[in-house]
Amino acid sequence: MTARLERISRSPDQTFALGQALGSMLRSGDFLALTGPLGSGKTQLVKGLAAGLGVPPAEPVVSPTFVLIREYVGRLKLYHIDAYRLHGPADLLSLGLDELIAEPGAVIAVEWADRAAAAIPAGACWIDLAHAGATSRRIRLRWPSPARSACLHALLAHR
Repeated sequence: MTARLERISRSPDQTFALGQALGSMLRSGDFLALTGPLGSGKTQLVKGLAAGLGVPPAEPVVSPTFVLIREYVGRLKLYHIDAYRLHGPADLLSLGLDELIAEPGAVIAVEWADRAAAAIPAGACWIDLAHAGATSRRIRLRWPSPARSACLHALLAHR
């Protein structure tokens, strides 16, 4: 059973805070598949993930559009992948995705995951971001684990 959670973010700071809450509860092997149009907040959410994972604030978290993969180290390693310029699942796999998934102590976040959906593992948390106004975003999370969604919901209730 897939658990669903929806939030409205009214600012980039709120999107960051949601990512930070999510990052604080991530475990080794977690895979986050982010979707949404340009400017919907995917990279802002990943900046929050990095903060929640303990990546030092001095480490700039930026979109990996042209380098395809960026690596950040906190309490877990975060691999931030951008599939925007990829041509499908084979391209994502050719980046060494299987090795990254198998790496102990790592979390993976893929922006534009819908462009390579067939390569995304079945247990991934799908996060869809959509414009809901000039600065507001609708953020929908689908996680195959209801327990993990309940944990995230509880964390967000206190923010």
